[in-house]
Amino acid sequence: MTDDIRPAESSDVPRVKAVTDAAYHHYIERIGLVPAPMEADHAADVAAGRVFVAGDPVVGLVVLRTEADHLYLDNIAVHPGAQGTGLGRRLLAFVESRARALGLPEVRLLTNAMMWENQKMYERYGYQLVERRVDGPYDRMHYRKRLNSPPIE
Repeated sequence: MTDDIRPAESSDVPRVKAVTDAAYHHYIERIGLVPAPMEADHAADVAAGRVFVAGDPVVGLVVLRTEADHLYLDNIAVHPGAQGTGLGRRLLAFVESRARALGLPEVRLLTNAMMWENQKMYERYGYQLVERRVDGPYDRMHYRKRLNSPPIE
C-alpha cells in the first residue's frame, strides 16, 4: 500500500515545492497569509532526509521530524490533480508505519484553524485534538494519534 512512497532526492526539490504550493495556494485568501508549508526550506528538508514522496512525477509528499517521544508530521501535501485518489490516506498510513518502525508511540501534527477540511480528515483517521494555540500570525489546531490504535488501512 505504501510501497510507492520513497525518500525524496535533491532532483525532487522543484516538484516538492510545486506540489506544496499547489496544495496550499487556495488557503492564502481564506487564512489571509501564506501557509507555513509554502515557505519551508524544501531543499534543506530533502537534504536532511525528512521528505518522502509518492508518484512519478511527484504528486504527494510528507515532511517528517523525528522527536524523542513522537514522530512529527510537519507537512502533508497532495497535488489537487491527485486529490480524491486515496493518496492522502496512503501517506498517513506511511507516517504511522514509519513511527512504529522507529519505536515511537505517537504521531503529532498541526493544521491551521481555517483549514477545516484537514481537521475533518485527521479526525476521521483517529487523530485527537490536543489544543488550539496561536503561534505568531497562525491560529493552529494541534493533533496527535497514539499508535496503540489500529493502523490506517
